[in-house]
Amino acid sequence: MKGQRPQRSGGTMQTELERVWTDYRSSLNAFLRSKVSNPADVEELLQDILLKTHTNIGKLGKDDSLKAWLFQVANNATIDFYRKKAKAKAVAPDGLWFSDLGDEETHDLDQCIEPFIDALPDDMSSLLRKIELEGVSQKQYAQDLGISYSTLKSRVQKARSRLREVYEGCCHFSLDAQGNIVGYQSKSDDCGKC
Repeated sequence: MKGQRPQRSGGTMQTELERVWTDYRSSLNAFLRSKVSNPADVEELLQDILLKTHTNIGKLGKDDSLKAWLFQVANNATIDFYRKKAKAKAVAPDGLWFSDLGDEETHDLDQCIEPFIDALPDDMSSLLRKIELEGVSQKQYAQDLGISYSTLKSRVQKARSRLREVYEGCCHFSLDAQGNIVGYQSKSDDCGKC
């Protein structure tokens, strides 16, 4: 029965859903736990998958693999979970070069990010504004621009490097052995960029 869509021979849709959930819940749970560490989030994702299964199981074609469909739903739910989580992050998302600072230093540099981004050339400025401040995924933005994902990634890295140069023009940074910023000091009182 696993891997194939259960037949409705005289049974109700509810009975079919119960059979599917009995057969696949533990496998889906294990799959989600491999992707998401918080058990409460896993349980919430399982509930979302159950709801989607209830809503869409009748739409599966006779030749469709139920198992493959369920795990695709689980994979999509996981991706959506992380997208929502990423959009909820603060202005200093992972990937910005100053994200390893202490809270106070990060807050101080957060205040400067928009003026420094505005100091970049227009193409770099609009790119970083979309990716870093508005939270648009790089893949989605590449599609919006009609360019390849690898080209966009390269442009983002170049823009981030340029942003770092702008910051370094105004401030002196102290780095640890791994190259992470552990402190900073303004080079002059009249930097004026933030």
